[in-house]
Amino acid sequence: MNKALIAMDRSGSFRVYLAITTSMTEDARRIHETSPLATAALGRVLTGAGLMGLQLKNTKDKLTVQFKGDGPAGEVLVTASGDGRVKGYISNPMVDLPLKSNGKLDVGGAIGIGTLTVIKDLGLKEPYVGKIDLVSGEIGDDLTAYFFLSEQQSSSVALGVRINPDYTTASSAGMIIQMLPDAQPESVDALEALLAEMEPISSLAEKVVAESAGKTEEAILSSLLASVFGTLPDEFAVQLLEYREIGWNCDCSEERLEQVVLSIGSRDLREIIEEDGHAELICQFCATQYQFDKEHLERLLEESLQREGNQ
Repeated sequence: MNKALIAMDRSGSFRVYLAITTSMTEDARRIHETSPLATAALGRVLTGAGLMGLQLKNTKDKLTVQFKGDGPAGEVLVTASGDGRVKGYISNPMVDLPLKSNGKLDVGGAIGIGTLTVIKDLGLKEPYVGKIDLVSGEIGDDLTAYFFLSEQQSSSVALGVRINPDYTTASSAGMIIQMLPDAQPESVDALEALLAEMEPISSLAEKVVAESAGKTEEAILSSLLASVFGTLPDEFAVQLLEYREIGWNCDCSEERLEQVVLSIGSRDLREIIEEDGHAELICQFCATQYQFDKEHLERLLEESLQREGNQ
């Protein structure tokens, strides 16, 4: 697991969620065998959703972030929980487009025009669902717009992924700044000036990591926090609140996949047994393969018939 930190400025005007997620993005790249462009898109959504998960009140609460556009990337879907576990996938892991005129990967072009949907499962009868039209497909801009339009929360979301020449992940990082109800007006001006001059968050993270050899992950994050906010006036100095864990974790299991098999109903299940004699299911998130032989399927068919008989 990676570490994330939560901090707040001295005046109580804003809260900061910050994480270096290089290993999490690299885990996703390795599992899904993504192209550089797909790695950048998926890594940004993983990081953004992971930080949003840390904002949930309870560790068992979960949220799903879905980017669905008309670009060649297709759907990017990530789920995150309050305890920092994150998993996700991209429909087209080999998506590729020419670089933008500034030499950057064209994540916005890969996503295209479409919608951003956030679903929060807070243990209530019905989940909370927020949905907006995509602003740019650049992930950070769209999440910033989501907070403002759907949750009426003034926020700034910075996400970035840098790729090595061998297509592995050089750095991945993210930051969410959220204004608090009693924010001083001057804090907004100070933050806008800071963000206008700030380097990409992934570049800052890469520099801090390179300069912090031998330091703990907490110390590296603290250095990144100081690097980002060090120029703010003293009244808005940022102070650490806590460190949290965040990282790739897929909770799929044979038991969960059995429920998927049962959901198709006894008729279709019997047809699979008669025609194929076995079934193979692959987890969309982690690509783990689950094999169900004929004997296993027959046990599930019996369970399915019992369920249908009790309805």
